[in-house]
Amino acid sequence: MGATALKPVHVEEQAATTKISLKEKISYGMGDFGNGFMFDLGQLYLLKFFTDVAGIPAIAAGGIFAASKLFAAFCDPIVGSSIDYRKNIGPRGKFRPYLIMGSIALAILTILTFISPNLSTSGKLIYAYASYMIWGIGYSFVNIPYGSLGAAITQDTVERASLSSFRQAGSLGALFVTSVIVMPIIVHFANPKVGYPVVMGIMSLIGVIAFFFCYKGTRERVVNQSPPREKLTPWLIIKTFISNKPLLVLVLMTVFTISAYNIKSAMLVYFAQYNLGNVELMAYMNFIIIGSSFIGVLFLPKLVKKFGKRNTAMIGLGVSVIADTINFLAPSNVVLFTILASIAFIGISIPNGITWAFVSDIIDYGEWESGERKDGITYSLFNFSRKLAQSLAGTLSGIGLGLVGYIPNVAQSAGTLLGIKGLLCLYPAIALAIAMLIIGFMYKLTDSKHEEIVAELKLRNQQ
Repeated sequence: MGATALKPVHVEEQAATTKISLKEKISYGMGDFGNGFMFDLGQLYLLKFFTDVAGIPAIAAGGIFAASKLFAAFCDPIVGSSIDYRKNIGPRGKFRPYLIMGSIALAILTILTFISPNLSTSGKLIYAYASYMIWGIGYSFVNIPYGSLGAAITQDTVERASLSSFRQAGSLGALFVTSVIVMPIIVHFANPKVGYPVVMGIMSLIGVIAFFFCYKGTRERVVNQSPPREKLTPWLIIKTFISNKPLLVLVLMTVFTISAYNIKSAMLVYFAQYNLGNVELMAYMNFIIIGSSFIGVLFLPKLVKKFGKRNTAMIGLGVSVIADTINFLAPSNVVLFTILASIAFIGISIPNGITWAFVSDIIDYGEWESGERKDGITYSLFNFSRKLAQSLAGTLSGIGLGLVGYIPNVAQSAGTLLGIKGLLCLYPAIALAIAMLIIGFMYKLTDSKHEEIVAELKLRNQQ
């Protein structure tokens, strides 16, 4: 049994079973829609900007992703702690105020990462490292409060799954738009050094507007009214991590799922340009691939209701593994590739959507186990794993391109083309198969167990 509650937690009447309106769900999803208009730009285009526009060698560009994401990963628990230990929570809530100013700062930082100053290669490297590291801190101050917000809206299992589906829909919507329109707009600029920052500025402005709608349309119902009593120390952060077994399992799974997802995103532009011979095909393929993935999001709440969150995640992972494996072995035909990639994306959109419901459940578990609710720290520790995975994906993308002999803006050898396809399809298939085993055999926080925990927390808060 978990520890006795040490401090009061503000929980509105019936918050554990509150039914969330469609309007609020859409507003919540708009947060990840706005998030994607800044985050996805880096995942989709920054490596290509570094290698093809800034003139940074592929392996060195991979190093930028590795170091910057690791730096941001270690900053995340500090950011999460600063949010949990924030005093004087006003009527706007604990997490929502960060969405406005934080998104504006992140928009500016996003533009700065796509600027290539007229410097030596060493100077460009220093600028790229500095701008992307600072961007990572800015992203944490937006993403961690937004991620924590889901657990504060409701504790109902089905409603959380529904919220997660709207969040995933917002994320996919942003990915859909940025994947389809960004590159076709950039290629119309005579100078890509101008095109990239201008287009990224437009996308970032859309992101800020979306965060405003998220801020206005959501409501926090389960919130700490005061900071945790235990003094904030590095040991507290470590203890929060190692004492929460479901969090440990989710972190391990996420390293594989997010690295697979991000490598797919980063490699598609190379595959379109060199394997298929036309970079503008990326827009058409993404229109179908990402558009199809909304099917997974649409059925996510129903699948969770029928099979439970854990089994539904495994089903999605299995579908993606099979489709990616076949795609790697099949000839590089644009039609066949797009069909199989669409099936794989439908599959991976399911566990990626459920992840947010897992995190909210894990926050409740942490409160039940320790007696204190630490939304920000818990979510930041989960986000730590995402940053590690993103670092791994960026590193593997850059180093992988170097190892397979990639040379920018020339015809690639047969071995290099095969290597690009392997990074795009084979690595994700292997990584997602491992993730499926992890969630299937190691994750023990079932939906029924979570319902018991919420019921016990409700009794504690009434005492």
